[in-house]
Amino acid sequence: MSLPHSPQKPMQPSSPTMNDVAANAGVSIATVSRVVGGKGGVRPELEQRVRRAIHELGYRPNQAARRLRERKARIIGVLVTDIQIPFFASIVVGIDRILQEAGYLALLGNTFDSPASEQTHLNNFLSEGVSGVIFAAVNSQDTANFGRLRDAGVPLVAIDRTPGDLQVDTVQVANLQAASQAVSHFIQEGHLRIALIAGPNHISTAVERQAGYEQALRLAGLPLDPALIQVGGYTLEGGYRAMRALMENPDRPTAVFIANNVMTLGALQYVNDQAVEIPADIAVIGYDDMPWAASLRPPLTVVAQPDYEIGVQAARLMLDRIREPDSSIKHITLDARLVLRASCSCGKEMAQLRSDPSILSSTRRR
Repeated sequence: MSLPHSPQKPMQPSSPTMNDVAANAGVSIATVSRVVGGKGGVRPELEQRVRRAIHELGYRPNQAARRLRERKARIIGVLVTDIQIPFFASIVVGIDRILQEAGYLALLGNTFDSPASEQTHLNNFLSEGVSGVIFAAVNSQDTANFGRLRDAGVPLVAIDRTPGDLQVDTVQVANLQAASQAVSHFIQEGHLRIALIAGPNHISTAVERQAGYEQALRLAGLPLDPALIQVGGYTLEGGYRAMRALMENPDRPTAVFIANNVMTLGALQYVNDQAVEIPADIAVIGYDDMPWAASLRPPLTVVAQPDYEIGVQAARLMLDRIREPDSSIKHITLDARLVLRASCSCGKEMAQLRSDPSILSSTRRR
């Protein structure tokens, strides 16, 4: 038996979405969102294009979705290299404390210094409707993605690394001065051949720390030997390879300044594998204090950064920027400090050995 035929209802055309408006106007979804929400911060010509697209398409904002977005708006995106690194972990704790006190939540992303990962997280932050982004840029020389967020009216605060010529609030450390102080301490201890394990030159902190190393040598009248500068790339493996290259140098250094904590770990792994003695064979100063640094044998001399305070200041700048979006840009620079432990001495003894190798023989006979 055949069933009675029921006429099909004509399909209703779907309502235009914010994506449709963005595509029609040739702008980002974030720009459309700011125009629809009346948040401001959009250039007049872009706003005109968005409003024309809204009129042409007959777009009507979804009020329920808008209310949901407003509830999400008390979220701040936080983008760091790797939360497992103690330096960044402490920064995030400082950020989270201030944000929670103000009724905001932190939405965390790890980039692992990957531009693709950075872009993915920024897209996710936009889709979540964050109220702002606190970030350490993957590449200090290429911050175009953050510029697009700023142009869309998203408040930004850069931490640790200088974001090129991007005009945003920043919280940084006086890296050049701190590095210069560390290398100057080596010189005061009698070291004449001082090496550097450097970071990548597209990250501002690495550039600044190398500049501090070079400044200290220049002020002391010591030559700059390119063979004593090894690039470790802010990685564990890079630190290991750089330390190996320095120790295999026929005229090897008596001291090494290592420009970040991850490379320090790699360098110390080489030292352990090869039974190199610190500071008798080579004196070491690392950048960044770590919970275990004082427990090493010998304890590690470090440049200690105010990591927790970086987070606190960054969160406060973000809240200020949200409250007063048109206020002047603020730049905060915090001092680091040299924490002296036992890994950086023996310079005078090494200088004596170089001038009179018989000292070593007599020492060994004792």
